[in-house]
Amino acid sequence: MSAAFLAGLVAGYGVAIPVGAIAILILGLSARTSFRVGAAAALAVATADGLYAAVAALGGASLAGIIAPAAGPLRVVAAVVLVALAVHGFWRTWAAHRARQAPTARGSRGGMGSPGRAYAALLGLTLLNPTTVLYFVALVLGRPDTADAGVLPAALFVAGVFLASASWQLLIAGGGTVVGRALTGPRGRLVTGVLSSVLIAMLAVAALLPG
Repeated sequence: MSAAFLAGLVAGYGVAIPVGAIAILILGLSARTSFRVGAAAALAVATADGLYAAVAALGGASLAGIIAPAAGPLRVVAAVVLVALAVHGFWRTWAAHRARQAPTARGSRGGMGSPGRAYAALLGLTLLNPTTVLYFVALVLGRPDTADAGVLPAALFVAGVFLASASWQLLIAGGGTVVGRALTGPRGRLVTGVLSSVLIAMLAVAALLPG
C-alpha cells in the first residue's frame, strides 16, 4: 500500500514540476489577484491530475487506444483556449494600466478573478491535455502492483498524485503572490501581466507544433 502511495507521489511531481502554460497561469493569477485565487487554480490542476490518475489506474491499457486519436483535436482546442486567455489577460492588464487601476479591481467580476471561476477555468483547461492521462497510463502499466492489486492500491496511488500535484501548484501560487507584492506599482503590474500573456501565447503556438 505504501509503495502505491509513494509511486503516486513520484508520478504527481513528475507531471507537475515541468513549467508550462498551467504553471504560468497560476503564477500570473496569484501575482495579479490574490493567493486565494491562485490556490483555487492550483487545487483545480491537482484535481484534474487526480482524476486522470484514477482513470488510468482503473482503465489500464484500453485507454491509450481511445485517447490517442483525439490527441490532435484536443491539442488544437487547448491552444485556442490558451490564445484566448493570453488576449484577455493582455487586454485587461492594458486597460487597467491606462485607467491607473489595479487589474483586480476590474477583473473581480469576470474572467478568473474569483476563486470559483479560477477553479472551473483551470480544471477545464487541464482536462484538455490528453498527454497527462497517457502519462499516467504508461506509469500504471509499468507497475503491475498498482494496476492489478485492487481498488485500495489504486486509491493510494491517486491520493499520492493529488497531494504531490497540489503541493507543487500551491508553491507556485505562493511564489506568484510574492511576485505580486514585490511589483505593486502600475508599471510592475503591467510588466507581469504582459509577460504572462506573451508566454501563454508562445506556449499555445508550441502546442500546435508537431512533437
